[in-house]
Amino acid sequence: MAVKVCDKQRWCSDVVFHLERLKERSMSDLVQLLPPKDGVQIVQLNSPETKNALTLEMRKAISTCFEEAALNGAVNCVVITGGEKCFSAGADVKAVVDYSPTEVMREQVEQYWLPLKNFPKPLIAAVSGYAMGGGCELAMHADIIVAGETATFAQPEVRLGIMPGSGGTQRLPRAVGKFKAMRLLLTGASFSAREALEMGMVSEVVADSEVQSVAIKTAELIARQPQVAIRKIKEVVLAGLDVSLDTGLLMERQALHLLFDTEDQKEGMRSFIEKRKPNYTRS
Repeated sequence: MAVKVCDKQRWCSDVVFHLERLKERSMSDLVQLLPPKDGVQIVQLNSPETKNALTLEMRKAISTCFEEAALNGAVNCVVITGGEKCFSAGADVKAVVDYSPTEVMREQVEQYWLPLKNFPKPLIAAVSGYAMGGGCELAMHADIIVAGETATFAQPEVRLGIMPGSGGTQRLPRAVGKFKAMRLLLTGASFSAREALEMGMVSEVVADSEVQSVAIKTAELIARQPQVAIRKIKEVVLAGLDVSLDTGLLMERQALHLLFDTEDQKEGMRSFIEKRKPNYTRS
């Protein structure tokens, strides 16, 4: 994989120009939360003039959306997207350039990522264009990443004299392995969607024009499945990443045993035996 220099000016110049305008907009304007349809909720970052910069206001808006989606019984799966041209260019560099350590600590940005980290339902990221820094970290909160052919990822924080602070140093190594991750983190190099696919960071790469439709179709398929089983699968997979194999297998067996107490287990197996489509409870 060839190293590509992440041109900070190329992806930040327009962002800085529009940041003052962004602060005047309400949080509800920054993120569009579309009504659930067929169990699927779409969360769309809506600040194209800043390339969906992750300002404090944007982070708060995203956090609120996921808090609501987690409690909404009509939502079985969420698709997060930045639109057709840019997922997110990352943090608002201009706002924090003169911060002291205490000021960074007081903002407690990490609290706004918790609703994504703890989101109990499947989350799909539909990534088009740039997913830089915090934008890349945002995508890595997802369970499935659908990327467009021209999507570009990077953790370029080292080029700004800092380091990733929203999970990049932890999620990237878990996704692609230590040695590839260290190379990307220490150089700030950008990498293409195809390279991300080869490394195992994205689930699939599709034509740019099909990113959102493919993500939504996948979400609709997941939303039609028995939801207790879906949530237990996500829970066990994520918990198992940080424990021994024996502990992970124990969690898997216990979750499987629990599912035999659900109506969906009876319906799923009976429909298979009777050669008909299952009618799951959807909740």
